[in-house]
Amino acid sequence: MPKGVRLACDVGTVRIGIAKSDFHGILATPLDAVPAGENSFAQVKSVIEDHDVIEIIIGLPLMMNGTEGPSAKMARDWATQLEAQISIPIRMVDERLTTVQAQRGLHAAGRTVKNSRTAIDSASAVVLLQSVLDGSQKETR
Repeated sequence: MPKGVRLACDVGTVRIGIAKSDFHGILATPLDAVPAGENSFAQVKSVIEDHDVIEIIIGLPLMMNGTEGPSAKMARDWATQLEAQISIPIRMVDERLTTVQAQRGLHAAGRTVKNSRTAIDSASAVVLLQSVLDGSQKETR
């Protein structure tokens, strides 16, 4: 896997959760989520420029049986719109259960559902990106 910062986006109806990797592709960390909507593209493009990103990972929220529903269509549509505005490769990755894992992690850290609403989207992006980074590391060994 080439070295460079990767960005993960967890596309939601209210917010776009964002996480970034370190340059070596070992650790994912959360960034501030951005509000969903037309302005989300400008904000994500700003994050891309600020961190010199080489690849975007976008969560594809498949249903438990592996099919795509309305949320997956929304994520694909958002990815298509972003792709038209940038020159960085975009990869769609199955994100089933990332929100559940993120909620468990926040709960273990003492956060309640109520006081973690704004953090859950970026925490989900961290889970997504870390799973990609870990999978890539296993492939190269």
